[in-house]
Amino acid sequence: MSTMNAKASSGGEEEALGMRSDTLRESVRSGEGKRRQMILVAYLIATLELTFLFMQMGVMPYLAKSLGLDLVGFGYLQTTFGVLQLVGGPIFGRFADQFGTRAALILSCASGSAFFLLMSISTSIPLLFLSRLPAVFMHGLPGAQKVITDLTTPSQRADALGKLGLCFGIGIIIGSALGGILSTNFGIFFPTYVGLVGNLINTTIAMVWMPLQAKPKSDHHVTEHSNVFSIREILRLMKFPGVMEVFIVKAFAGLPAGLFLIMFSIISMDFFGLEAVESGYLMSYFGVLQMVVQGLVVGKLTNHCTERTLLRLSVFVFAGVGLGMSLMRTVWHYCIIAVPLVFAFSMLGTITDSILTKAVPSSDTGTMLGICASVQPLTRTVGPTIGGVLYKQFGVSSFGYLQLIVNIGLFVYLLKSKIPLREMKSQ
Repeated sequence: MSTMNAKASSGGEEEALGMRSDTLRESVRSGEGKRRQMILVAYLIATLELTFLFMQMGVMPYLAKSLGLDLVGFGYLQTTFGVLQLVGGPIFGRFADQFGTRAALILSCASGSAFFLLMSISTSIPLLFLSRLPAVFMHGLPGAQKVITDLTTPSQRADALGKLGLCFGIGIIIGSALGGILSTNFGIFFPTYVGLVGNLINTTIAMVWMPLQAKPKSDHHVTEHSNVFSIREILRLMKFPGVMEVFIVKAFAGLPAGLFLIMFSIISMDFFGLEAVESGYLMSYFGVLQMVVQGLVVGKLTNHCTERTLLRLSVFVFAGVGLGMSLMRTVWHYCIIAVPLVFAFSMLGTITDSILTKAVPSSDTGTMLGICASVQPLTRTVGPTIGGVLYKQFGVSSFGYLQLIVNIGLFVYLLKSKIPLREMKSQ
């Protein structure tokens, strides 16, 4: 009798263990499903925000001209936008660390709504400048990056961040085309109405589909009671091992090419002799390249190579791009150079973002991403002045020579330095 009871007890325990195991597996599968859904929502929000942003970039020169703003004034308008994004990036990141990615994405989308609302009623130059103010918190891409860093393991991070380049490519292609089509057929202000409605939809998506917390509460304890606007807290991250060195590479490796791209609207007319329509086709080509490189190349390389190797590779390719730019004479030369240029920009951005978010505590990843996001606004801020001087005084080849010299120096520095990196490959 006791033997039968023992067998029954043993059988009951095994059944209970089996049920617990099944429950655990179901819980894991459910958690994985929710994480994938949140990442997909982040990709969607980033794609929509970038599409509307590129849409207004295509329309803005014509809107400014219709209000009587000359080229110098338009330069000030662009600089204002760049400065606001530069200042707002780290602050937005701190906000995301303290209040969560859901609140940060809602803030970004709501700011986009205010941006397009003010733009839609800009019947004078002062109102047009005022419409730039909400740009200080328009950081949908860093917000999406924050979601991904919270929900992926360090070994998966580079691949997942790389896929955001697809969102960028889609935004360039659809946004640029949409702005021209809508403004031509329905008037110069119609794209701003579309942008307003689109950002309101984006805000609703963030409110409905994003949970309150994207990562465990324990990860937030370091910055829970810190000041969002604390410069000391932002600069503190630069003191972590390897952060300053990698950030310097991130900021300077693509700077000369970034200056060239900022001046490209003028270079395309003066140097290449392109019409507006042809420049639009070239931008679309750039967007397709971005999608192909990010979707098919960057992810596979992150699965098979270490981050140290890929960082060196991106700088080496940038040096080659500089040599090509110094010899460039026709638009067809540029179309060839654009392939390694897009690869280097995509790889450098993905790898440095991945390295830097791993180098700081998980409670500070938002702030780190905000600092990373300030690199492009910084280039847009100083670009028109420095790029204009280089182009007028030394010609197009000067961008190539500067790109080559800077990246040869950075490549030698990376070979000799011992920057502490986590040598991980995606699984």
